[in-house]
Amino acid sequence: MNIIWAPWRMAFIERRKKKDPRYAEKRGCIFCAKPAENDDELNFIYSRREKAFGMLNSFPYNSGHLMIAPFRHVTALEDLSGDEWRDLIRLLQDSLGALRGSMRPEGFNVGFNIGKASGAGFEHVHLHIVPRWAGDTNFMPAIADTKVIPEGLRETYRKIKAGITAGSGP
Repeated sequence: MNIIWAPWRMAFIERRKKKDPRYAEKRGCIFCAKPAENDDELNFIYSRREKAFGMLNSFPYNSGHLMIAPFRHVTALEDLSGDEWRDLIRLLQDSLGALRGSMRPEGFNVGFNIGKASGAGFEHVHLHIVPRWAGDTNFMPAIADTKVIPEGLRETYRKIKAGITAGSGP
C-alpha cells in the first residue's frame, strides 16, 4: 500500500467534525473572516495591501497555490474600485515574483473565480495563482483520483512571505 502524506487535510476534517466557528460554512466568507482574525501566520496571509491581501490556498492544487482578494466583499469584477484593481494586480505581480524566486515554477495558471458556479465556493471575487512545472501532474489524478502535493503549507508560506518581504516583485 502506498501512503500519501497530506497533513493539512486533518485540519479540514477536524474543523468539520467540531464545527469550528472559523470553518467557512459556519462562519461565511473566508475572504472576509480570515483577514479580520488578524492572525496572518495561522491563516497563511502572506501580504496585506491597502485594499487587497494574499493568502495560501489551504487545499492547494499545487504547492504554492495562492489566492488574492479585495478586503471588501465584492461579488463582481465590474464592482471593484480602481484602487482595489491596483492592489490586486500589484500583489499579483509581487506574488509571481516571490514564487519565481522561491519555487522556480516553469509556468502559472492565473484566473479569477467569480460566483459559486465557477467552483469558487464563495461569492467574493478572488484570483488564483497556481504554479506549474512540467510533469507536475501524473497518473495519480487520472487513476487514483488523488493529487500529490510535495510541500507542506508552512514551508510554502515561509517561502512566499520571505519573497514578498524581500520585494521580489516589480
